[in-house]
Amino acid sequence: MFIVLATIVGAGAGLLSVVQGALARSIQRVLYNLPPGARLSAMPSLPLIALLMLPVGGLVLAAFSWAVRARRRRLVDAVEANALHGGRMSPGDSLVIAGQTVLSNGFGASVGLEAAYAQLGGALASFAGEVFNLRRADLRNLVGAGTGAAIGAAFGAPLAGAFYAFEIVIGAYTPSALAPVVAAALAGTLVAQGLGAQPYVIDAATMPTETHHYLIYAVLGAICAALGILLMRAVALVEAGTRRLPVADWARPAIGGLLLIPIALVSPQALSAGHGALHADLALGAPLTLILLVLLAKCAASIVSLGFGFRGGLFFASLFLGTLIGHLFADGLAMVVGHDVVDPRNAALVGMAALAVAVVGGPMTMAMVVLQATQDFALTGAVLAAALVSSAIVRETFGYSFSTWRLHLRGETIKSARDVGWVKTLTAGRMMRRGVAAMPADTPLGVFRSHVPLGSSSRTVLVDAAAHYAGIVQTPAAYAEGLDPQAPVGTLAINVDAALTPAMDIAEVMRRFDASGADELAVLDDTRAVLGIVSESFVRRRYAEELEKTQRDLFGER
Repeated sequence: MFIVLATIVGAGAGLLSVVQGALARSIQRVLYNLPPGARLSAMPSLPLIALLMLPVGGLVLAAFSWAVRARRRRLVDAVEANALHGGRMSPGDSLVIAGQTVLSNGFGASVGLEAAYAQLGGALASFAGEVFNLRRADLRNLVGAGTGAAIGAAFGAPLAGAFYAFEIVIGAYTPSALAPVVAAALAGTLVAQGLGAQPYVIDAATMPTETHHYLIYAVLGAICAALGILLMRAVALVEAGTRRLPVADWARPAIGGLLLIPIALVSPQALSAGHGALHADLALGAPLTLILLVLLAKCAASIVSLGFGFRGGLFFASLFLGTLIGHLFADGLAMVVGHDVVDPRNAALVGMAALAVAVVGGPMTMAMVVLQATQDFALTGAVLAAALVSSAIVRETFGYSFSTWRLHLRGETIKSARDVGWVKTLTAGRMMRRGVAAMPADTPLGVFRSHVPLGSSSRTVLVDAAAHYAGIVQTPAAYAEGLDPQAPVGTLAINVDAALTPAMDIAEVMRRFDASGADELAVLDDTRAVLGIVSESFVRRRYAEELEKTQRDLFGER
């Protein structure tokens, strides 16, 4: 039944991808007077009057965002939903994200549509899962299946879509998700192709890929990793800088549109996602100077577009930029050595995957994109080698993909879609024992002994005259020899400064236990009034139980 549901969701996700792509291309065709079948980024030049649509698009985007702001909360994408919210996504918020992305791309901003494809595919899956009241693990898998189907439909590559689901949205290769994810990706791709969507087909070079090329392409993977990190940091830096500008938020996309005009005059290939430009550059074998110019223009356009508030992602932009970097790498080697060391076309495809892995993540995803676009298994091996090098460097030196990096800038700590939401929801407030009786800290020790006989309780919470927390006294310590019966019991208090707040999640609670060395800690409100108490043994047991449950869900065990 679950596989059938995933297949239906995948078909719907494929349909939504086709509709969004057609809508964005139709907007471009009308605004820029494009010939039938032409792509904006493949145009040789654009008149200045047409490029005024870029700042106009910024204003339209601002108006759209203002119109939906009244019913909008913080927007959650599929990665965040699966990591923190058990796969729950808002259909309304997802439509807002998709609308903003389609408008941004349709008006020519240098952003891709893949984020919108994945958003609506995931939202459709989340909605279906909640209708059928799926378990948390199944809902996460279904969201992964929906997003994977959307990406598979966009590229005509069901294997790439399936690996996208595993690597980017689910965060693990899980046996329980294998069949539904693959079924959804196949369904989405078939629906898209049935509606006329064409898969990406790229002719690989005739020069064979030899074993020693793997080492050369590994160097290319390292270069792409460094450039990917620079690109992500540059977007974040510009975005932070624009938020400090003395202008209203609604004006930022319009200003970004104005800044895109001179970039587009230099090279229209910098506009939109870059689908047309990628195929044109690979087919024509552009000269080195032009490739370098387009690379700089596309980087600048992507940074400006995202930094100034246009909505979208870097998925396809990273693919396009990677082809340019790979081409420059091959030509640079040839200039140094005096002859072609690797084929520029093959290097472009390797660079395409390596940079996309650095920015988006998912080495197997990008390897499958190349495999299904070229049908060249030997080249795919080299692609995978470069992608793994790129992934390892980014993971060790930076630690984030573009989507999780932006979440990090918002204050989240996730680095993948792996399910850590249960950690956030298992708080001290939920784990504490309530109704803990407290005793004044100035109670004489003799009186304390009469009220708390030895063996009746292991500890007692103390409060001061204002009913504020004043520490914990261990019962055996109050019965030690040589103590003055008239001394206040508060002199024996421990953990006076070590306490918990109700919002602390279980990871923070365990760190607090480790730092204090305490067996039990009090939970306090903002006024330091005692709400309850938590024991370390209970916290450790709950953590182990949740880990075991997560492992069972991972392998599909009930």
